[in-house]
Amino acid sequence: MSVLIGVLAAGFVMPGVGVATSTLKAAAAGLQDLPANLETPPQAERSTLLMADGTTLATFYDENRVYVPLSEIAPVMRQAQLDIEDHRFYQHGAIDVQGTLRAFLRNSAGGATQGGSSITQQYVKGVQIETALANGNEEGVKQAQEKSYGRKIQEMRYAIALEKRLSKDQILERYLNIAYYGDGAYGVEAAAHHYFNTSAKDLTLAQAAMLAGLVQNPDAYNPRLHSQTALERRNVVLDRMAELDPTLKDQVDQAKATDFDASKVSATRNGCASSPYPFVCEYARHELLNSPALGETVEDRQRMLNRGGLTIRTTIDPRVQEATQKSVSSVVSDRDPALGTMVMIKPGTGEIQAMAQSRPSMGNGTGETFYNYNATQAMGGAEGYQAGSTFKIFTLAAAFEKGIPIDKTYPADSPMSFQGTTFTSCSGPFVLREPWTVSNSTRSAASMDLQTATDWSVNTYYVQLIRDTGICNATKMAQKVGVQMATGGDIVQLMNRNPSFVLGVAEIAPVSMAEAMATFASGGIHCDAVIIGSMTTADGKPLATPSANCQRTVDAGVAAAVNKVLTGVSANGTGKPARVDGYQDQAGKTGTTDSNQTVWFVGYTPELAGASMIAIDKTNSYWNTHTKTLKGVRLPVSGTVLTGSGSGDAGRIYKSAMTAGLQGKPATSFGQVKAEFQPGQMVALPQGVDQMTPDDARKALEAAGFQVDQTYLYNSAPYGTFLGVSPKDQAPQSSTVYLTFSAGPAPQGDNQTQASPTPTPSGGN
Repeated sequence: MSVLIGVLAAGFVMPGVGVATSTLKAAAAGLQDLPANLETPPQAERSTLLMADGTTLATFYDENRVYVPLSEIAPVMRQAQLDIEDHRFYQHGAIDVQGTLRAFLRNSAGGATQGGSSITQQYVKGVQIETALANGNEEGVKQAQEKSYGRKIQEMRYAIALEKRLSKDQILERYLNIAYYGDGAYGVEAAAHHYFNTSAKDLTLAQAAMLAGLVQNPDAYNPRLHSQTALERRNVVLDRMAELDPTLKDQVDQAKATDFDASKVSATRNGCASSPYPFVCEYARHELLNSPALGETVEDRQRMLNRGGLTIRTTIDPRVQEATQKSVSSVVSDRDPALGTMVMIKPGTGEIQAMAQSRPSMGNGTGETFYNYNATQAMGGAEGYQAGSTFKIFTLAAAFEKGIPIDKTYPADSPMSFQGTTFTSCSGPFVLREPWTVSNSTRSAASMDLQTATDWSVNTYYVQLIRDTGICNATKMAQKVGVQMATGGDIVQLMNRNPSFVLGVAEIAPVSMAEAMATFASGGIHCDAVIIGSMTTADGKPLATPSANCQRTVDAGVAAAVNKVLTGVSANGTGKPARVDGYQDQAGKTGTTDSNQTVWFVGYTPELAGASMIAIDKTNSYWNTHTKTLKGVRLPVSGTVLTGSGSGDAGRIYKSAMTAGLQGKPATSFGQVKAEFQPGQMVALPQGVDQMTPDDARKALEAAGFQVDQTYLYNSAPYGTFLGVSPKDQAPQSSTVYLTFSAGPAPQGDNQTQASPTPTPSGGN
């Protein structure tokens, strides 16, 4: 290269253009000995994230570029760019010898710097810059732009090699797509949209001339910032076009009379913050960054997303999404000291149909947030929320899986003490040593069956159910249907020794509850929640989408039995206010945590599953001077009066959103319940069993075919006094009958459920 520079320098000082030109030609021939291994990878293009109907959610890019073939670039644009940059492009080779000589002579004489580069050379420079940017090589970007003879000669060598494998049209196409037109617009298509709200194929003469003039100095000639300077530069291009083709004079004169319309400038926003649904977008972005189809590492995937020109279609239904957002916002304002959420999933697919929250704007201003309150922390969420009595569903399913019948009865008095009760963790049985008093907030009875206990969310019944089912089994059931701790911790490991798991003390994300409900709705087929429906590359080739990993995790009979019981909750129990009109088969469950700080409603039909939540915002200063409860609270901004109940508060959001989500969907039925889960034949208890001694009562009941257990209830009688049996008169054949003993008087003022070390929500409705 040093020798070539010397030859060129010798040519410049010799008199006569002819001699210098021959010298330059000789030097050009010597360029053949330099390395020519310039790779030309695909140019960086912006990726587009769409909703299910093709509506744009967001764009992602390092460079705002949409690659278009030469056939989709207006001829007048091609002509304008060539006339001002390299009008002999189709006549000369890779190097414009005359232009290069002129530039070398001017530069060596100390005049204003001239480029003298052909379009091919400029494309080579653009490729080198692009490659360095893609690799995060800032030094490489500087080297590609440095003004040195060495770089110029290497650029020439690359240009010569390039024209041996690409046609002139191919090079011009690539150049027009790689050129920077200022204001963040790379390539002629993005520039046409940005400055004129049109496409490259529809550019007018005036528009084409303005874009062509920008390449020389995109900042100085930016029409949005410097309109007069940009118009003057445009006219220089127009004059050059008329000089090279006099037949254009009239058209050029008309083009010069055209002003720049700044009102048509449109910014192509980058990333999720400017999306109409930024948290839906952010959830999709997290899913993409976990997708192996986009690369081996997170960095590779981010680079592919920002530079790969992907078209990504989500599963979000825009009509349902809008309705869901309105449902949430109508109950909880973005400036209220509470948080409202709703997420819906299609059973059997895991496809998220809608995801909304009361703070829909991303930022750190008033009423804004950077957290997706529906999501786990790994997907952009916050710390998670206790789900209250919705967690009874998992103990219900685990009980059916273990073979406990649907007509199982327990004494369901209130309050009841469970200190000294034996529970079963994944390590085996253990005795609860800590005091734990559980109360009911709806109904209580000396004897209660499973359907009634679920309809009215009876805490004392369900604590006994998880005792017999096993905490380990209940936590494993939750995991099998898709429930995750919001922090990413293993719910089985963290919760299998906590009996208050049944009352919803685990802090989880709403999307997990919707995913779990979808598992039961599909008859026991669990699918991971997914939001990406399809992906294609810039050239239209499909990419593998994140898998929902659909597989059976719950026996169909167990799922059908759960559906039957939860259908009763929606039809006759605490869930009735949230029931969607027109759908016979729909299941639901309410949830309320301790002191009514969070309320939930979860439910489903065979076609759609959803989870809604309202929680106090613990970070809001409002709660420094107000009792931390949603019960009886009028939210200060929306004016919504909350009752502190799952169906009355969260159920309002749920009913409205699910009504929109189910519109047009068939009212299909859940599967049939197997015989073993149906109620058994009722059998009378032995006569006078209540008046027997405990030992005699046990013998008489066992002789009649019943199983016998014992329980303790608070009572004015001294501790240990035999109070009789439960149920009193009859029970399902072969079911359990309880010998009831007094636990002594109830503690004064103890109306809430408590457990140690984890506080337990009341979970009553």
